[in-house]
Parts: sequence; structure tokens; C-alpha cells
Amino acid sequence: MLTLAITDLKQSIISWRLWTLLGWLEIRQRYARSRIGPFWLTISMGVMVGSLGVVYGTLFGQNMHDYLPFLSAGIILWALFAQTIQDGSTAYINSASYIRQMCTPKLIYMLQVVWRNLIVTMHNAVIIIALLMIFGVKNWAVLPLFIPGLLLYLLNILWIAMLVGLLSARFRDLPQIIAALLQVAFYITPIMFLPSALSKFQFIVDWNPLAYLIDLVRAPLIGQAPAALTWAVAGGMAVVGWILALWVTGRYVKRIPYWI
Repeated sequence: MLTLAITDLKQSIISWRLWTLLGWLEIRQRYARSRIGPFWLTISMGVMVGSLGVVYGTLFGQNMHDYLPFLSAGIILWALFAQTIQDGSTAYINSASYIRQMCTPKLIYMLQVVWRNLIVTMHNAVIIIALLMIFGVKNWAVLPLFIPGLLLYLLNILWIAMLVGLLSARFRDLPQIIAALLQVAFYITPIMFLPSALSKFQFIVDWNPLAYLIDLVRAPLIGQAPAALTWAVAGGMAVVGWILALWVTGRYVKRIPYWI
């Protein structure tokens, strides 16, 4: 089973020109004849970060110099996670016509989803860069840790998308359930609030794996080195998650055309 899934993954990676082109064309079609294009998302994200930063920063009594970079990085990273998982849950369903007509590796459609949302995140990253230019980089020594943290973050996103995409192809109510769960997860993950703010309920953060994934990428951007526990949790999730995702994919990948 693992062999079948690994073969599909290798063929999907080799076909990188196909899924990168499909992801890019989907974004271009979405913003066809628009002068600003995907930067409309950047503008709306910037407005949301600014308004939430002022409101919640005031409510929590935070220093805007520290809170705005913290909030912007958290929201942008969460948008990448949530949108990729949501799109991944319907990737096979939305690509049903291609899957039934062409013999292509199935994980191409998952890589396409991750790539498409990564492009959007690159546009939104302008907000983080602008805030770092305004408020300054807190610690240049730890900033490069952002790169391996982002790669590990994407690896975890991809295996989750693989699982939910396969299960959603079989159980059509699952995408709605996932959307509801993502909304709940947003409010219990330290994105708008500092982890230290939950004094009596610190266990909510301690036992929330998404908190470690977000912190893995956000911490270097705000001048902090991710803790060893953060790396361990994210790395452990990636190893266990990929083994599980590949096993499930290898077992059921041939049934996808019949399910959709």
C-alpha cells in the first residue's frame, strides 16, 4: 500500500509543470481582467489585520509595536492552513472530470491546491514585510529559521489535505464538518491572543498541535527562536502524519474515480 502511494507521489512531483501551471492558471482566471489581480486579497487582508490589530490590541492592552507583527503573521499563516485544508477537502470532487477522463497521479490535485494557496500567501507576505520594515526586525539571527519552519509547516498541511481530500471523496458531508472545525480551531489557537493570556486555561494551547505549527513559522518573524518542543511536535506530526496519509492513500487511491 505504501509503495503504491509513494509511486503516486513521485509521479506527481515529477509532473510539477502540470500542477504549478494549473494552480497559476486558476488564480489568473479568478482575477481575469483585473488590474490589481490577487493583490485584492492582500488589500483585504491588510484591512483585516489593521482593524483587528487596533481593536484587539486595545482590548488586550498590547503594545502595537509587538502585537501587529504577531497578529499579521498569525492570520496569514492561518489563512494558508485553513484555505488549503478546505480546498483539499474538495480537490478530488472538483477535479472529478479530469480524474475520470485522464490517467494521472491523484496527488497532483493536492499539490495543486497547496501551490495555489502558497502563491496567495506570497502576495499576503507583503503585509508582513511592510510591518517588519516599519517596526524593524527584532532578531536577525533567528530570522532564517523561518525557511525550514515554513517547509515543515507545508509538509504538515499537505498530509492533512491528503487525508481530508480522500475521506471527503467518500463522505460528502465531511467538507462542511471540516469548515466548522476550522472555525472552532481558529478561536482556540493563539492567533489573535498571546499564549500567555490563558493563565488558567494554558492547557488549551499546550495540547493544541496547531499552536505549535503556527509558532514554528511565526516565532522567527517576531524575533524569537522556536522552542525545541515546537520543532519536536511539528516534526513528529509530519512523520506520523505522512506515514498515515500514504498508507490510507495507497489503500484507497484506486477507489477515488468510483467515489466521485
